[in-house]
Amino acid sequence: MEVLKGFSLVVPRNGFTALVGPSGCGKSTFFDLLTGVVGKDEGGIRWLDKEVDHLGGVASYMQQKDLLLPWLSLMDNALLPVRVGQGADPREAEKARALFRRLGLEGFEGYIPGKVSGGMRQRCALVRTLMFERELVLLDEPLSALDAITRRSLHSVLLLLQTEFKKTLLMITHDVEEALLLADEVVVLTQAPMKIRERFRLTSPKPRKMTDPDLIAMKEHILEELQEELNHDAL
Repeated sequence: MEVLKGFSLVVPRNGFTALVGPSGCGKSTFFDLLTGVVGKDEGGIRWLDKEVDHLGGVASYMQQKDLLLPWLSLMDNALLPVRVGQGADPREAEKARALFRRLGLEGFEGYIPGKVSGGMRQRCALVRTLMFERELVLLDEPLSALDAITRRSLHSVLLLLQTEFKKTLLMITHDVEEALLLADEVVVLTQAPMKIRERFRLTSPKPRKMTDPDLIAMKEHILEELQEELNHDAL
């Protein structure tokens, strides 16, 4: 099955790009291609003007599930990227503790994942992502498993990845509002084979509110485009 066709995407350094598209259009498969989980048949990938086979070695990847190991404490989960294949480094532990403080997890370092909320687990997953120290962060529906209130509270944490930690962010989301509130550019995708239908550049300052008339109008337009894609697929 052809997943991508005529697809070309440039992600600005230190930018926040959100991809929205119909279910099943190939967004997660696209991330699998980027990270090397699935091999590409043709086309190329470039990072910082260099051709690469995939981005597995230069990007950190945060998925829908937090993927924390249930038998390890939050701190030990966060330190996994720097402990695999090597012993504990006190400097890395101090860095993780500082991130716990910054992301509102101070005091919960010794808790196992089953004893904290979903929002706290995702904050821990973000700490783990930052411990990789990679500039590019791929976010695959990182907040989709959380309730609406918790999701909103974590929007500011995702923005910190860009503003404070200077990451380049590429996010998949089904939530059009989330894309409009967080991203610098929203890319609307077609049904498979996936290609870009339209792009929206957002210049209003963050944090944003969905009471903004321009955002409301943009949301309605994007939803209409997504509905057209679904209707076309049903024919």
